[in-house]
Amino acid sequence: MKLAYRLLLTLTTFFILSNCTESTPLEQALSSRELQELIANPAHEVQIRYTQIDRSSEGDPIFTTHSIGEDNAAYFYPASTAKLPITVLALQRLKELRAGGYRIDANTPFHIYSPDLSASIALQDSTKIDQKLTIAHLIKKVFLVSDNDSYNYLFDFLGRDYINQELLKKGLSHTQIQHKFLFGADNENTWHYVFLDAQDTVYVQTSIRSEISIENSATKGVTKGVGYQANDSIIREAFDFSQKNRIALEDLEGILQRLIFPEVFSANQQFDLSEEDYAFLKHWMSRNTLESIEPNYQKDNEHYDSYVKFFIYGDRKGEMTDVIRIYNKVGLAYGTLTDAAYIRDAHSGAEFFLSASILVNKNGIFNDNQYEYDEIGIPFLAEVGRAVLSYEQSKR
Repeated sequence: MKLAYRLLLTLTTFFILSNCTESTPLEQALSSRELQELIANPAHEVQIRYTQIDRSSEGDPIFTTHSIGEDNAAYFYPASTAKLPITVLALQRLKELRAGGYRIDANTPFHIYSPDLSASIALQDSTKIDQKLTIAHLIKKVFLVSDNDSYNYLFDFLGRDYINQELLKKGLSHTQIQHKFLFGADNENTWHYVFLDAQDTVYVQTSIRSEISIENSATKGVTKGVGYQANDSIIREAFDFSQKNRIALEDLEGILQRLIFPEVFSANQQFDLSEEDYAFLKHWMSRNTLESIEPNYQKDNEHYDSYVKFFIYGDRKGEMTDVIRIYNKVGLAYGTLTDAAYIRDAHSGAEFFLSASILVNKNGIFNDNQYEYDEIGIPFLAEVGRAVLSYEQSKR
């Protein structure tokens, strides 16, 4: 009997162990009850992607990715994270123009006019000391305060077809950029651009018409909620995101990886940028508002240091230091918050990629501005960032 009992106990123990899966590093990092409750709630549509970075003996990065809820086919509204690839492609396009013989760079002033030249769209920038409108200054504002006008001007400088064709060429196949952040915008016909050197015209770009029909390739969750607000009325139908921008977490991280570690990718999957372009982008995406002199937000109570840094510091003000650098782009709209970041801790040597998205829309109505950003969304992303950072630091 004792032998039979021992055999039964051994078999039972083996069965239990063989059917238990070891938790991933991401699951270990996010094991707190508060985080688990939000992650497990299907109403929040949480997606999280965490890529560990180890180094070979030669110092080359080695990536290991873990995820929770991530699904390239499941739609979330990317909001201002769509601005990230636009800033990169704007510098790439300038490099192409220089190769074509044009005397133009990111600091060349320009004016914007309507497609038929009947009206001016933008002739100057009030946040710049000399008031001149430049690509470089627009990119700064995109990263520092997620400025919508800056994105719109860059979007039309590129044109919708160029944006989507170039991203697809780079292997970013879960992205469709369809629109500006401007009510009633014409997203098919771009504005007219005139670049100037002193008073001489160095490049003119007439209005470009998009020839490619874009369809949102997400297959899950492109309609959401129980209703939406239109003017002053609530329409009791699901809100349709099929004509909105889309970027999967994998592609958001992929863009960051191409900027931080371009050498990891084949030449055809890299952005065509100069070393100065890479340095410029990395510098400004890792700055907070209080580190900028031009544009200057240091006396602006609205744009505090963690204004566009949701991970780690999103629910705190005045605590950011240069020890932890967050190279990122956030998005917040239609109840969805997203952050995609490369995070580096100078003290511990920890470095990793982290991207996450959460929906906070308790009443299920979209476009009514009744979202739980401050109560749930930002604290959740901040805690996710702190938890993963703590896990990384514990490994060192």
